[in-house]
Amino acid sequence: MKKICITFCVLLILIATVLTATQISSAQQAESEYLRIHVRANSNSDFDQQIKYKVKDEVVQFITPYVAECTTKERAMGIIGGLTDEIEDVCDGALARLGVSYTARAEVRREYFPTRVYDGATLEAGEYDALIIELGEGTGDNWWCVIYPPLCFTAASADVKYRSLIQDIIDKFFMQG
Repeated sequence: MKKICITFCVLLILIATVLTATQISSAQQAESEYLRIHVRANSNSDFDQQIKYKVKDEVVQFITPYVAECTTKERAMGIIGGLTDEIEDVCDGALARLGVSYTARAEVRREYFPTRVYDGATLEAGEYDALIIELGEGTGDNWWCVIYPPLCFTAASADVKYRSLIQDIIDKFFMQG
């Protein structure tokens, strides 16, 4: 009976270890496969939060045609990284039209983010590559989404094709084998 109990305990420990390793691996894989976008408001005042959403709308409209046909994160990062000056111009133009005196900064960089859920997709806490847009002081709450794979850059244009992340994973799995 002792042997059965010991074997059972060892088996439980092995299963727990495998499950934990799988979760860590999945989180690390997610971190490496997503390109996020964060638009950080100047402050948490109602006014600055409204400004953030108006600027976000213009940025999404500007970026969508560039990333709509990206098939890899690397391609999306290359395109977005090459557009940071233009993205800042779009933001600054919107800010000027909205009558605020502060400007925007845009940069692609790797940052730590807490766990977030968007439209049923969970992005675990971790280090992610992201387009960070800071409006003014950039100390307010942010609007966020995912540029690649496109979670928020699909409905802005009728020319953009809808993609299924699950289908992409299945296709990738079967293409490798």
